[in-house]
Amino acid sequence: MTVVRGLREALMLFVIAAVVVAVAAGVWVAVAGGDYVVRLGMALMVVGALLGVTGDLTLSRIGMMGPRATFGVAPEREEAGGGRVLTGVGIFLFVGLPLIVVGALLIT
Repeated sequence: MTVVRGLREALMLFVIAAVVVAVAAGVWVAVAGGDYVVRLGMALMVVGALLGVTGDLTLSRIGMMGPRATFGVAPEREEAGGGRVLTGVGIFLFVGLPLIVVGALLIT
C-alpha cells in the first residue's frame, strides 16, 4: 500500500511540475520568442535538477543546523513528514530524473 501511495505522490508531483513548467515556458516564448519545445525541454531539465537536489528539504535542514545547535535542540530526523511517503531519494528517482530525461528528449 505504501508503494502505491508513493507512486501516486510521485505522479502528482510530476504532473504539477510539468504543468507549471509548460506555463512558464509558454510565458518565456511569449516574452522572448523562440522555439517552444526547446525552451520547454530546457525548463524541464532545470526544474528536474532543482527538485532532485531540494526535493527533501535538505537545504532548509542545513540552514537550521546552526540555530538548532545554538538553542540545544536535537537535529531533525531523516524521515518523510506531513503525510508524505516519498523521501528525497524517491523524489529524485521518480520526479526529478524523469523530468530531466523528458527535457533531454525534447531538446534532441
